[in-house]
Amino acid sequence: MSQLSVFHEDHPDNLEFHTETHDQIAATLAQVGVRFEQWQAAYEISQATSHEDILAAYEQDITRLKVQDGYQTVDVISLPKGHPDAPVMRQKFLFEHTHSEDEVRFFVQGQGLFCLHIGERVYQILCQQGDLISVPANTPHWFDMGSDPEFTAIRLFNNEQGWVAQSTDNPIAERFPLLG
Repeated sequence: MSQLSVFHEDHPDNLEFHTETHDQIAATLAQVGVRFEQWQAAYEISQATSHEDILAAYEQDITRLKVQDGYQTVDVISLPKGHPDAPVMRQKFLFEHTHSEDEVRFFVQGQGLFCLHIGERVYQILCQQGDLISVPANTPHWFDMGSDPEFTAIRLFNNEQGWVAQSTDNPIAERFPLLG
């Protein structure tokens, strides 16, 4: 189940707000400029579904975002359970960073924890199957895929280079809870 937990940046052990209701998650995140939506596939998706078929199943929503926000590139990324490089891949995202473009992810299956550092608050959003999150450009954040991740996600980009992170050099990510 999708979740939103909000903490003060100086108190990672003191939960200020928590909800598992999609409407409340979307409304709370909208107040800080973050898009959170639920998508439905046009047809059933399974582990055997090709990346091309996944994109086709969500074509209507993908096209809507491309037109609204000017995204140029879209792809699918998958990480199977038990992947031998998972620990190294996990570390790649566990530091606070920003991007010069929006970070848009839609979870076709599996989950991931986005941690956004906005003002004096940390917003931890556990995204699950069917969730889309769009982290605005230049928003400090980090991402945790968990200790034994398994997910498939659609990514949308404003530029051809794709994912380029700039570290904030803030160690805040080390103080907040992660996925098990």
